[in-house]
Amino acid sequence: MNHSYRWVIVAAGALMTCVALGAMFSLAIFLEPMSLDTNWSRTGISSAMTLNFLVMGLGGFAWGAIYDRVGARPVVLAGAVLLGLSLVVASRATSLIVFQLSYGVIVGLAASAFFAPMIALTTAWFDTNRSLAVSLVSAGMGVAPMTISPFARWLITAYDWRTAMFDIGVMAWLLLLPTVFLVRQPPAAVAASDGAPAPAADDPGMSVGQALRSPQFIVLGLTFFACCAAHSGPIFHMVSYAMSCGVAPMAAVSIYSVEGLAGLGGRVLYGVLGDRLGVKPVLVTGLAIQGLVIAAYLTVGQLEQFYLLAVIFGATYGGVMPLYAVLAREYFGLRIIGTILGAATMLSSLGMSLGPLAGGMIYDATASYHWLFIGSALIGLGAAGIAIAFPPQPSRQKLQMA
Repeated sequence: MNHSYRWVIVAAGALMTCVALGAMFSLAIFLEPMSLDTNWSRTGISSAMTLNFLVMGLGGFAWGAIYDRVGARPVVLAGAVLLGLSLVVASRATSLIVFQLSYGVIVGLAASAFFAPMIALTTAWFDTNRSLAVSLVSAGMGVAPMTISPFARWLITAYDWRTAMFDIGVMAWLLLLPTVFLVRQPPAAVAASDGAPAPAADDPGMSVGQALRSPQFIVLGLTFFACCAAHSGPIFHMVSYAMSCGVAPMAAVSIYSVEGLAGLGGRVLYGVLGDRLGVKPVLVTGLAIQGLVIAAYLTVGQLEQFYLLAVIFGATYGGVMPLYAVLAREYFGLRIIGTILGAATMLSSLGMSLGPLAGGMIYDATASYHWLFIGSALIGLGAAGIAIAFPPQPSRQKLQMA
């Protein structure tokens, strides 16, 4: 498929994931000023992020199934409307429960309307350079901490947290609603009478039930879950861990920024390698590196050492994430790709929700992050082991049926 418009789809997807995920993760910036202004507990405010992950998982599955029926534009339009609305409502919340429902539930539901559908749409537009294209769409997630979060901090400093959250909601509408109309199905899908994505030529003909029970999906889902469970704890607790090792607070925050920057380069690097060397070997190698780097954090104590590992860690976890979507496209074709990606994203969200909680419990019990990094490293290496079990890709052998 050789259509120049496909790069417009990539740009639109990157912008959407940046705005949606950036708005969701900016809660960390709002935490302190909200707590001081409202006297809500930090645990109560932070629980909205846990709800985000849980709702994103369920929402991703639902939105993916809807994408398979009606295409991407109606899904991302609904997500854009809900995202701005939820932020505006949350900015005016006068009780913690209203904030948790608006920010934790509706923001999570809205954010999940972008990732799986836009990734699925991107795989439909690309026959060549597919890994790179998917990686560039997901790069919006890496840009988010460097754009939306600083913007939120500036607004809070200039005004207050309610005005900042309201303005970000309006900004989401201004950026996303026009972008929605750039979203199109690829030409073959547009010509389909029902408006839904057309089946790929290599579509294995599985039903959704058969696909979710197939060896391909079981390995895909378990690998995605273990990968996210492995890196979520170290990512969330990295600043606190560095400070416990004697790194100054502001310098410790910069480690997180280095990881984010490295993640952008990692997405491009792993995308190019996936196109050239094959997705499976690149994914297995990346997961193994991720597990080893997590373990290596136990041996460092100097800021320069943290920076070095942050470059490798950020590039690796950022780089492997888009590869799951490419594998799903190759295994299952286009007809049910939205549902498959949604189901895989649900499992990854569950994995992401475990790390921060486990790290907090471990630290509260031992006053150390030692066992968090040991456990995360073992899970990361386990993810690489699971990935080795991926069945041969369809280009080499016919799909195994459940």
